[in-house]
Amino acid sequence: MAQSPLLETVAGGRDATADPAPVGAPPVIRTKGLTKRFAGGQLAVDGLDLTVPRGSVFGFLGPNGSGKTTTIRMLMGLIAPTSGVATVLGAPMPQSVGSVLPRVGALIEGPALYGFLSGRDNLVRYDAADPTSDPRTRASRVAQALDRVGLSAAAGKKARAYSLGMKQRLGLASALLQPRELLVLDEPTNGLDPQGMREIRALVRAVAAEGTTVFLSSHLLDEIEQVCTHAAVMSKGRLVVQGTVAELAARAQGRLVVRTPDTAEAAAVLAGHRVTDLRIAEGRVDGELAAADGAPEGSAAAGAAGGWDEERLPRLCAALVEAGVRVRGFGVERGTLEDAFVALTGEGFDVAG
Repeated sequence: MAQSPLLETVAGGRDATADPAPVGAPPVIRTKGLTKRFAGGQLAVDGLDLTVPRGSVFGFLGPNGSGKTTTIRMLMGLIAPTSGVATVLGAPMPQSVGSVLPRVGALIEGPALYGFLSGRDNLVRYDAADPTSDPRTRASRVAQALDRVGLSAAAGKKARAYSLGMKQRLGLASALLQPRELLVLDEPTNGLDPQGMREIRALVRAVAAEGTTVFLSSHLLDEIEQVCTHAAVMSKGRLVVQGTVAELAARAQGRLVVRTPDTAEAAAVLAGHRVTDLRIAEGRVDGELAAADGAPEGSAAAGAAGGWDEERLPRLCAALVEAGVRVRGFGVERGTLEDAFVALTGEGFDVAG
């Protein structure tokens, strides 16, 4: 079977984390108190303090309506903030639109296409409108962009005949016509099937490996967890938390899982050893791991197992066996980004990729 063009791109590329930004490098995006209130009083973004490190694949995460797209529109100078400041590539926005946007590739709220033109001709028009583009290399760059998003075979097809997923791919191709310092993608996998989603994730990794910082907005937790190095969580217009994806996932409490036919007996032993929120199912008992005596939650003494010193886990397993519990399986299920989001906000949203 022939390999996907997008997967071929990654196969020849470097790991996205292979060339980290220099220590102390200024952030690519920084906001302070960024706020947007629309006519009628709707507060879409409320006092946002955001920092996007250079060289990161930064996931901007939140359910639909949380303020993600409004934030991106302010960052790109499409709308002015009500208050607060935003800098992109070291320059204030929207005051520096003319100097900043030529260094940025963006796909926001889906691509704007001429339906009567082919996919290739749409990209030619996009490139011709860019004053920084070189017309001598236009044809080759358009062909390369189409190939990177898997649209070479459909390049001559009218855009009005494209599916939603194909239009999304063409929008991505327009953002990849030239090397950029920053790539801003608003819900880039919208309308794609699972295979298309995997290919776009692979493309994002490849672009990051080339040295481009990627700012990726999504409501899909799975998408962020698989491709991003850093993330910020939005809820109801406010920033809940930001950091590396590993740091955010670590905020979720791990759960101890015991597989046994003696579930009632196991639950009694676990309860006596400070395992809380016990849940019993057929052949399984699980619960939250409390911190070690005297150790605050999240401390080094609490251990990587999500609140328990891992040296205590063998003793707990031994206690189960000594009580006559037939232990068929014993271990800790680590917290996920989904767990962390629900714990932080009390909300849930699409997690399927």
